[in-house]
Amino acid sequence: MYQNLPQQAMRYDRYRLRPGQWALLTLTGLGICAAIAYTFYRSLAAFAVLVPFGFAYPFWHKKALCRKRKETLRSEFKEGILILAALLGAGYSMENALEAGEAELRALYGPQGMLVREFDYMAKQVRLNCTVEQALRDFSERSGIEEISSFTQVFMVAKRSGGDMVAIMNRTAESIRDKIQVYEEIQTLTASRRFEQKIMNLLPFLIILYVDLTSPGFFDQMYTTVLGRIVMSGCLAIYGAAYWISGKILDITVS
Repeated sequence: MYQNLPQQAMRYDRYRLRPGQWALLTLTGLGICAAIAYTFYRSLAAFAVLVPFGFAYPFWHKKALCRKRKETLRSEFKEGILILAALLGAGYSMENALEAGEAELRALYGPQGMLVREFDYMAKQVRLNCTVEQALRDFSERSGIEEISSFTQVFMVAKRSGGDMVAIMNRTAESIRDKIQVYEEIQTLTASRRFEQKIMNLLPFLIILYVDLTSPGFFDQMYTTVLGRIVMSGCLAIYGAAYWISGKILDITVS
């Protein structure tokens, strides 16, 4: 999109796994498949059927990593917009505020902070004759985060309309900060529930393992008869539905 840019822009809706991560996640996926096959079927044939899902696990996990990265960027942006608003109130232009804001964010998050790199990238875009509106719009499109998109749209409208930029940006920054803060508080309040969900997800496997160790052969009928396999398949379907529903319940968004 821009020529001779000094670094590669990051797209936050994509995540590139390193070879070591691919190998580890694939082994994790195969381990999960092995646990399911042992718990519900005690069959190598069932494991063979589940193997493709194990190899697909890294692709599923990439979405979780993308979401975690976006949450980190959203949290840093909460501080970044307040810094920008303060610098604009101090008389900085938006172009200069990006450079000054990058220095302040570096003190907060270190040189590897996501927003530090983005502010630095946008400042370099501006020095290469890209308008600040284009730089912000490019950032909002790559981030895929609603709050960043809203900030960019307000800034572009305020600059075109020639209104009181400082007052508009202060109100916008406060509104977006409050929204992000509510989301973070919800995440904090539900942290214990998410931990409990992880424990409950493991519970069926632990119960069956415990019964196997204390009462060998207790579940033999469930793995050696047609009716038993049908019942265990039904249990697996119920477990999968419960796993999906619990994830949806805890997936709380703030609009």
